[in-house]
Amino acid sequence: MSGDTNWTVSSDDAGQRLDRFVSERLGISRSKIRRWILDGRIQLSERVAKPGLTLREGEQLECRPPDQPVESRLLPQDEALDLLFEDPDVVVVDKPAGLAVHPGAGRAQGTLANRLLHRYPEIMGVGGPGRPGIVHRLDIDTTGAIIVARSERAYQRLSEAFAERRVEKTYVAVAYGTPREQSGSIDSPIGRHRHHRKRMAVRADGRAALTRYTTMASATGISRLRIHIETGRTHQIRVHLKALGNPLVGDPVYGEARWRNLPRSVQPALRDFPRPALHARRLAFEHPTTGEPMAVEAPLPKDLEQLWQAVAGCPWD
Repeated sequence: MSGDTNWTVSSDDAGQRLDRFVSERLGISRSKIRRWILDGRIQLSERVAKPGLTLREGEQLECRPPDQPVESRLLPQDEALDLLFEDPDVVVVDKPAGLAVHPGAGRAQGTLANRLLHRYPEIMGVGGPGRPGIVHRLDIDTTGAIIVARSERAYQRLSEAFAERRVEKTYVAVAYGTPREQSGSIDSPIGRHRHHRKRMAVRADGRAALTRYTTMASATGISRLRIHIETGRTHQIRVHLKALGNPLVGDPVYGEARWRNLPRSVQPALRDFPRPALHARRLAFEHPTTGEPMAVEAPLPKDLEQLWQAVAGCPWD
């Protein structure tokens, strides 16, 4: 992305946070937009820009994205990794919010792949270019368990397991409203949005996508869901929950400002939640070398726990 971007705040957008507003329009994570605001790249016509500032109708915004050259060579970076499992063939990492899995357009470094390469230099030649050992991915602001292969043999076998839907992927989420059925399936194909190319949408001519959900609890306009995905389409859970009528809390692209219609006591927690309320809780798979059944769980992140406590008034469990 290049060039300046300017907006005038409409009456419909008034009341939104600055970081959420820009994130939604550019399709960029709120964590990155917050950095741009703090670096002075996003400015308001009459006020000092701050990430949590509430926008006013008629206000002018100017965004000056940084130049974003992509380096061809992936560099190791000595940053923290939260390991859930490790052996000579496989690593399972608990990915934090705000960390991209691998480099992409406008993001050459500072990814999970860079961190992995520092700890496991042998994975440089494993898998695709720029994605050492990466078998699958999570959205930048989705937390939780992700599998990494340490050898080409492990990579091939794990890739086959994902392609053949032999990996059980379980997520937990906080969504608006309560699904009509306590449990059910969303079997709707997904493809690129016809008008917003950075978004996905349910489309009759899209690729097959199947999501199963169970409502674990509901309180004050939100629900806690357990989700299994049989396929792995881009933004699958986020798109399917929106289609179901229960979008994720905090989703800047597919979410909705339903917090405005809920009691004032819970509005701040919902309005200010900085990411899609989604966590990859559990992965179950066969070890690529031994064939042994494995199940690895990522602990619930504190932000989801605190969100539920603030709105529901009770602990997660």
